[in-house]
Amino acid sequence: MTLKVAVLMGGQSFEREFSLESGKLVCDALTEAGHKVVPLDTTKELVPTLRSEKPDVVYNALHGKHGEDGTIQSLLEFLGIPFVGSPASVCHRAYNKDALHSSLNKYREISGEVGNASWPQGVFISKDAFLEMGAATALDLVPERVIGGFPVAVKPAHGGSALGIHKVNSQEQLGEAILDALSYDNAVNIEQWIDGVELSVSILGTGWDAHVLPPVEIVAKGEFYDSEARLDVDKVDFFCPVRPESLSSDPAEAEAIRAEIERAALEVYRAYSVRDLGRIDMIWDGAQAKCFEVDVSPGMTSHSLFPTACKAAGLTMPAVLNELVCVAAGRAAFER
Repeated sequence: MTLKVAVLMGGQSFEREFSLESGKLVCDALTEAGHKVVPLDTTKELVPTLRSEKPDVVYNALHGKHGEDGTIQSLLEFLGIPFVGSPASVCHRAYNKDALHSSLNKYREISGEVGNASWPQGVFISKDAFLEMGAATALDLVPERVIGGFPVAVKPAHGGSALGIHKVNSQEQLGEAILDALSYDNAVNIEQWIDGVELSVSILGTGWDAHVLPPVEIVAKGEFYDSEARLDVDKVDFFCPVRPESLSSDPAEAEAIRAEIERAALEVYRAYSVRDLGRIDMIWDGAQAKCFEVDVSPGMTSHSLFPTACKAAGLTMPAVLNELVCVAAGRAAFER
């Protein structure tokens, strides 16, 4: 089936350059799969262009604000244009990093499952509280409020690509890190710094039909996998699937741990009701899978984690993206 696919890319978020790279790979792969591709930036002409072009389906390659927070999804729902990926309500919730614990707890109450996933404990504070209500004078409480005290992770409460994330080792570094994080968002999370094996688990499908791809192990050459490492492949090593010896010296135990990691990722994916595709970022701390981010619009650059996982699973990007756009178009036809 040949479809007319509008690929949205670029946008105005801090992650514009990531998005343009993702969009190019998506366009090339869909063209190779035999579809007619219409690449579109999200300018003021987006809606008139979509109404004029009348695409069969949209692939959203936008990252960050507007692309992952439900903005573009709610617009496409309003326009009645089918799209690949999660609906607006799911995107809005997943974009808020502070919603992980409540989403998992609610899912466990409904499903009756004990669950495999855990998450870093911490606090959420808004920009207004810092700038207008004097929260900055109470930063001495951080070691009491965050289990384990320093070091802590300071990160924008919304967004991706590790922009504005800091490892803070002392009280003296805290204020500057918070101010930088607030330059990217209107709130921050201050939470446990988790050491361990950093992993990204990509998932395809929806609900109980969702399945995990081989977990990617991330080994940053700096202190952690920051935004610079995400743009420069020389600053990070990827291993897909995760090396067994990174999880345990015992092969059988390593296999069991990997299975637990994959179950934890699926739990988070289903707890949020993510649709079509997504990525769960986590750290195996030696005892638990600590999940810290749900990505509803995974990067699609040549060195991104989702394509890396697809390759390890023996899947090509033209085949994967072809399946996604066909499913989205078919779903829309069924819903009508």
